Amino acid sequence: MWTHLRNVCLVCAGLLTWLLALPPATAEPAWRVGVARVAITPDTPLWMAGYGSRTHEANDQYTELWVRTCALEDSAGARAVLVACDLVGIDRTLARAVCASLEQRCKLRRNEVALCFSHTHSGPVVGRNLEPLHYRLLSAEQQQRVDAYAESLQQRILDCVDQALNDLQPCELVWGSGTATFAVNRRNNPEAQVPELRAAGQLQGPSDHDVPVLAARRPDGSWKAVVLGYACHSTVLDHYFWCGDYPGFAVAELETRVPGCTALFWAGCGADQNPLPRRTLPLAQEYGSQLAQAVGAVLADDGQLQTLSATLRTAYQEVPLPLDEIPTREQLEQAAQGSDRYQQARAAMALERLAAGTELPATYPYPVQVWVLGDQVQMVFLGGEVVVDYALRLKTELRGKQTWVAGYANDVMAYIPSRRVLAEGRYEGRDAMVYYGICGVWNPSVEQLIVDAVQTLVRSPQ
Repeated sequence: MWTHLRNVCLVCAGLLTWLLALPPATAEPAWRVGVARVAITPDTPLWMAGYGSRTHEANDQYTELWVRTCALEDSAGARAVLVACDLVGIDRTLARAVCASLEQRCKLRRNEVALCFSHTHSGPVVGRNLEPLHYRLLSAEQQQRVDAYAESLQQRILDCVDQALNDLQPCELVWGSGTATFAVNRRNNPEAQVPELRAAGQLQGPSDHDVPVLAARRPDGSWKAVVLGYACHSTVLDHYFWCGDYPGFAVAELETRVPGCTALFWAGCGADQNPLPRRTLPLAQEYGSQLAQAVGAVLADDGQLQTLSATLRTAYQEVPLPLDEIPTREQLEQAAQGSDRYQQARAAMALERLAAGTELPATYPYPVQVWVLGDQVQMVFLGGEVVVDYALRLKTELRGKQTWVAGYANDVMAYIPSRRVLAEGRYEGRDAMVYYGICGVWNPSVEQLIVDAVQTLVRSPQ
């Protein structure tokens, strides 16, 4: 009997030793990620956004335009949804309507939704965005089609977000950073001289060539979502066909290279950065391929990829940015009678406001948003066309390559110059305010106000 018991104990001890020696069971990833995409290419004739020199509506289509969404959910159930659109941008009114609908339909709070735009100049006019440049100069019939498109766009965004939330599945979330060098500071380098200056290593002015990458990996090892950013205008093309420009080609190539994944692009602080040289379709395809290759190199290097712990914090604030040089009624009336049609359109907008008994605003409610992923990556979303100085400064003051700064987010209301660019003036510092319909120029304090808001949101709890 004792021999039998001893043998049983030996067997049990051996079994326990074997079990302890087994590798631990792989835990299910703590993040849940969902993706979706919906076509937003206009199906009726529409004017194109971004350039004032165009003389007629789009007459062809080279690529589909898309809204793509990536929904994130951490281990505690906190959610965030990134919405990436192949559009030049939208205005505050439409952004607020979209977010209000998302709150009602999907229970998403404002801080949980980031609306990002590639700023392609080969997409349609959307609502009142860039109103003096486009909407005000269109016929009544064309305006009606623009309004109808904006309404349909809102519904397509809602559908796309809903689909992504219904697609939430366990994934590992990782991040890395690559490099692409086709962005050139357009304020410091004459476009015609760029090839020669680049060959000689003599390009001037600040740029941001980082390519941040956020990727979601399924338990079977395949990639479900790839999110990338780059600080450069989407202005390779100036033709009359719908196209996502270089960002559209980049995500399309990634989705071909990485079967089963959905790729999303967000535009960085590229307001003063152009893809140079430009103006041809092959160049747009080439720059897109360069960006896709940079992302592919990051995904292929497991040693570079960093896993994000499954915690998510989101915050949103609107900062009242002050304006200087608010025009008087007399100055507006003079501009309305002048020869510059864009000045005329802006003046007409302002005079209508005054006639309705509303003063011209001295501030603008500027959107600043921060997501902190795993207490490791800080995603900053800034409204408007933001110059590169903001990204470079925030990376210096925060976490370097772990700080990602998107421009063209939530509300594209104007150019956002740094204090340096504002002092230098010219297009990004002053002249572009006309095309957005804002009466005045930014006060020199705007850079510090924006940076302070970002710093506060980074430190704040959800």
